[in-house]
Amino acid sequence: MGTVSDLFDPDAWTPVEGFDSDDVTYHRAADHGTVRIAFDRPEVLNAFRPPTVDELYQALDHARQSPDVGCVLLTGNGPSKQHGKWSFSSGGDQRIRGEDGYQYEDDEGDADETQPGRLHILEVQRLIRFMPKVVIAVVPGWAVGGGHSLHVVCDLTLASAEHARFKQTDPDVASFDGGFGSALLAQQVGQKKAREVFFLGKTYSAEEAAEMGMVNEVVPHDVLEETALDWGETINGKSPTAIRMLKYAFNM
Repeated sequence: MGTVSDLFDPDAWTPVEGFDSDDVTYHRAADHGTVRIAFDRPEVLNAFRPPTVDELYQALDHARQSPDVGCVLLTGNGPSKQHGKWSFSSGGDQRIRGEDGYQYEDDEGDADETQPGRLHILEVQRLIRFMPKVVIAVVPGWAVGGGHSLHVVCDLTLASAEHARFKQTDPDVASFDGGFGSALLAQQVGQKKAREVFFLGKTYSAEEAAEMGMVNEVVPHDVLEETALDWGETINGKSPTAIRMLKYAFNM
C-alpha cells in the first residue's frame, strides 16, 4: 500500500486484515482500540458510489463487532494529487447517478443493470448512530451533501482550521436527507439554523460550524489526525459499558 494520506502516520496504524477494499481504507491503532476508516477517492473529493457505501458499511460493522475496539475515526484520505483539495466526503457521486439512482458498474466500467441503483447510506447512518462505539468524524476538508450528513450523525466532529468546509447541497441536486442528517442537525444547531443550512446551501468555515454547534473542536490541519488519535485513546481509557449506555441514552 502506498501513501494513504498526507496526515496519516504509518507508525501509528496497521492495516486490518481481510479488508482489501478499493474505495475505503481500514486501519487499527498500533497501541489501543481505535480504528481509522477513510474514504479513499480523493480525486473526486471522496464522493461515494454504491461499492464505496458497501465497503464503508462492512468496515463499520466489523468495528462494531470487535470487542476490543472502542472508538472509530471516520475521515477522508487526501489531498487530491490532481487539484490539491482536501475532503472528508462530497456525498454521492453525481457522475454515476441515473434515472434509477446511483449505478453499480460492471467489469468494463459500464452501468450494471443487474444491480439496483441505490446508495445504502441510510443503513450506514443508522449503524454509526447506534453502534456501541464512539464514532468521531475527522474532517480534513470539504464535507458536502451526503458527506455533510455523515459528519452530523457521528458522535463527535474534529475539523481542520485551514481546510474544513461544510456545505449542504441536497436541494441543488434534487436530493434530500431522509435519514438522520437533517433531524440531528436541527437538534445540534436549532431548527432555524438547520433550515438555513439546507435551504440556502451556504458554505461554512470550520470556525463557523463550531460556533453553531455542529463541530466540537477546530485544530490546526497538521495535527488533526494526531488530535483525533489522542481523543480515541482517551475514550478507550474509559469504561466501555458506560460509554455504550451513555450513547444509548443520548440517542433517546
